[in-house]
Amino acid sequence: MAILKTVEPKLFQAEIPYKPMGKYAHFLTIRITESYPLFQTDAELNKARVRAGVKDKTTISRLSMFKRKQSTPERLVGRELLRNYGLMTAEECEYNVNFAMDNPDCIIYGFAIGDSGSEKSKVVVDTAFSITAFDESHETFTLNAPYENGTMASKGENGSKPGEVTSRINQQDHIRPQVFFPSIVTLKDPTEASFLYVFNNILRTRHYGAQTTRTGRVRNELIGVVFADGEITSNLRWTQAIYDQMKSNNTLNAPDPLDEDDVITAAKNAIEALMADEFIVHTDFIGDAFVSLINEVKTLTRSEKGIQAILQKADAEAKDYAKKHISKKKTAAKAGKE
Repeated sequence: MAILKTVEPKLFQAEIPYKPMGKYAHFLTIRITESYPLFQTDAELNKARVRAGVKDKTTISRLSMFKRKQSTPERLVGRELLRNYGLMTAEECEYNVNFAMDNPDCIIYGFAIGDSGSEKSKVVVDTAFSITAFDESHETFTLNAPYENGTMASKGENGSKPGEVTSRINQQDHIRPQVFFPSIVTLKDPTEASFLYVFNNILRTRHYGAQTTRTGRVRNELIGVVFADGEITSNLRWTQAIYDQMKSNNTLNAPDPLDEDDVITAAKNAIEALMADEFIVHTDFIGDAFVSLINEVKTLTRSEKGIQAILQKADAEAKDYAKKHISKKKTAAKAGKE
């Protein structure tokens, strides 16, 4: 029985298919920083030198949010929910340690366990780029580690000389609040339950970036969903198209942060223009068409009964898929070793 009333059943697969069947659900997401997150590699913020817009050929540096820094926090949120509602235990399935191979997280987001088996992720996320330039989107902080007395001066701790000022001072680049990262999250061959599972994970995830920090607050603002029989435009091209829209509307007011309403308007206009140039079959839920869908999803996910229905259906589909396809792999692998 269908859960959603706003989306036609024909846009979903009846069950999780073993082979790619050419159905895609694209979640159009604007990731908005609300604190000072860190998206970095080797102690430096990730950035890329690219063109400012599709029309504007000026070259600028943009902050980069790598794909794993987006998908990992979202799947971890889903795993929390599965444990919370008793559909998975920490002992039977531990992320990157011991995958159970038969729950929604493993089947939808994938896993790899050497000879024991693997499952390719059905969720595709590419690197996202900031709309604004690197120089406008980050700042450098001086970090210190004070003694328990609250000062940087020693009072003889650990044999140190009283009054000696600690050298535990460091500098770190942080991404500023209100920096916008347009990102398209693609789910291949969605069933209704897997669609809602991924949708809910995106809505619920609040922290991204370096997990050792106390910052990293990011809000996901979904502006639409596109169902198609193929992949759509890239994050970079969508970001560049948004930049062109905002430049033509005179809403790029550096060094002031971008206005969220201006960004959302430009993002909708840009994706609609890009979709008009696509040569694939697609059904778009953007703007007013998306309002009824996201309202229905939020109504479902804000109630215990609704979220349980989604998780239980997703779990049943995952276990059915694992029984049909992964059990055979495990049996074959075991037989090969004997």
